[in-house]
Amino acid sequence: MKDKTKQILKLGYKLTEIGEIPEEWEVVRLGDKNERVAEIIMCQSPPSSTYNDRGVGLPFLQGKAEFGEIYPTLKIYTSRPTKIAERRDILISVRAPVGEVNLTPSKCCIGRGLSAIRPKPSKLDYKFAFYYSKQANHQLLAMATGSTFGAVKKEDLISFLIPLPPLPEQQKIAEILSTVDEAIQKSDEIIEKTRELKKGLMQQLLTRGISHTKFKQTEIGEIPEEWKVVRLGEITEIIGGGTPSTRDSHYWNGNIPFVIPTDITNLRNNYLERTENYITEEGLKNSSAKLLPVGTVLLTSRATIGFCAINKIPVATNQGFASLICGERVLNSYILYSMRFITNKLESLASGSTFREVSKTTLKSLKLPLPPFLEQRKIAEILSTVDEKIEVERRRKEKLEELKKGLMQVLLTGKVRVTGSLESVES
Repeated sequence: MKDKTKQILKLGYKLTEIGEIPEEWEVVRLGDKNERVAEIIMCQSPPSSTYNDRGVGLPFLQGKAEFGEIYPTLKIYTSRPTKIAERRDILISVRAPVGEVNLTPSKCCIGRGLSAIRPKPSKLDYKFAFYYSKQANHQLLAMATGSTFGAVKKEDLISFLIPLPPLPEQQKIAEILSTVDEAIQKSDEIIEKTRELKKGLMQQLLTRGISHTKFKQTEIGEIPEEWKVVRLGEITEIIGGGTPSTRDSHYWNGNIPFVIPTDITNLRNNYLERTENYITEEGLKNSSAKLLPVGTVLLTSRATIGFCAINKIPVATNQGFASLICGERVLNSYILYSMRFITNKLESLASGSTFREVSKTTLKSLKLPLPPFLEQRKIAEILSTVDEKIEVERRRKEKLEELKKGLMQVLLTGKVRVTGSLESVES
C-alpha cells in the first residue's frame, strides 16, 4: 500500500497529516515546545467598568464582531488591560463563530472571544501564519467543542498543524498574497470614495440641478426657478403587486417572470433582467398581480422599503412593491434616482403594525421636484456613469478575490513553488 502511495505522489513531494507537501517542508504543531514556532496567548476580559470609547488605555477587542478582512476595527478601550496581543500577532476567534482570523494592527487587550498566536520571527513569518490560518480554519471549526456554543481551547491551538516551508519561502508566499490584498484594499477605497462622490452628486443634482443661478422657495425646499413641484401620482401610474396561491401548482413555473423584494435588494445595478420565480398566465389572472411593461420602476414598499430597479423584461411583482409606470413628462431613470435619494423619507412615511408599508395613497401624494425632461436625462446620465464606475471596480475586486483564493490554495500547500523573486513562481 505504501508503494502505491509513493507512486502517485508528485516527484519531490511527501504525504503528511495535512496532505501532500514539498519534501523540504515540515509540518509542526503551533504549540510544539521542541519546535518553538509560536507562543499562544489565551484571552481574559477586563472588568466592564474599565471600558471606554475615549481612547483611555489600550484598544480592547472582544471577538469577531470587530474583525475586518485583515485588521479589526478598534472602537473600545480599557484602562485595565489583562491579556495583551502585540502588533503582528494573529487573532483567532475561539468562541462562536469559531475560526475567523485577523492580524493585530497595534498593541491591544483581547477579550474572552479571542486568542492570539505570536509567531517566532526566526521560525515562522507572521503573514504566512495568518494566511495559512485563514485557509485552514476548517481545522479550527473541527476542534470547536461545547454544548452551548462551539469553542476552541488552548490545547486545540497547541495542536493546530501548520506547514513550515523554509523561512525565505514563507516570506515570498506572504509577499505575493499581501500584494493581492493591497490591490483589493485599493479597490475598496475606490468604491468607497466613488460612493461618497455619488452621494454628494445626488444631493447637488436632485435639488440644485445643473448650472442654475436662480432658485425659488417651495413647499419641498429651494429648487431651480425652471423646475416644478409635482405629486408622484401626477407623473406616474402606481401599480401594486400580488401573489398567486402557492397551493395551486398551475399558477407557478410558467413563463412570466415574478419579482420578489430580494430580486431587487440583491441587484448590483439599476436594471432587472431575470428573476428566480415564474408564474403562469392563469396565476396572473387569479391574483392581484399585473404584468408590468419594460421600463417600469420597481419600488419596494413593504418591510424593506426604498429599493428600486428598472425592468428590462415584462414582469409581475408580489405585494411588496408599488411599481411606477412613468408618463411622458418624466424619465424612468430620473425617478429611480429620485426614489433612492429619498429612501429615508419613504421609510418615515411607512405605517403598519404587522409590517411597515408605504401605501399607494401616500406615494401618490408624495411631492417631488421635476426638472425639464432634457435636464432629467442629463442628471440620470451623470449618476449612471458614477454607478458604472462603481460596478467596474466591484468586478475588479471580485476577480482579485478569486485570484487570491486560487493563490492561497496552491502557494500555502506548496503545489506551486515560489523561487527567487515575486515574479518567479514555478509549478
